[in-house]
Amino acid sequence: MQPLPVPCPAHLIPVATGTNAFHGAYRNAMAHNAVFVAIESEAQRWTVKADTLTAGAGHTVADTVNDAIRAAIVRLVDDREVDFGAYTGPVYFMMHGVRSEQRARELASALHAALYGDLAPLARAVPPAP
Repeated sequence: MQPLPVPCPAHLIPVATGTNAFHGAYRNAMAHNAVFVAIESEAQRWTVKADTLTAGAGHTVADTVNDAIRAAIVRLVDDREVDFGAYTGPVYFMMHGVRSEQRARELASALHAALYGDLAPLARAVPPAP
């Protein structure tokens, strides 16, 4: 299995529903020293997950990036686009309750790019509050 490109287009975000699929995607990210990102189906909703531990000790995320990610996730919770109780980092990120696979992929792709330092996709996916 190849590593995900950076930035990863939404259509390439893996679906990691189920233990085997999740562990396979996680092991693949770890084998390539890459940030783990995936979506999972939960009944009629979706979950976005990302983890920077798989990228190894040399991968760092700037505080300003973590702050931007945290702010975006809080906006999504406030707008009821994701469920309360989201994990906002700084290492592990998770958003439950996303209403569609397409939106989950968009958010996962934007989060993945942000964790590599590119905040532009996140700003498009979750525009800053006016």
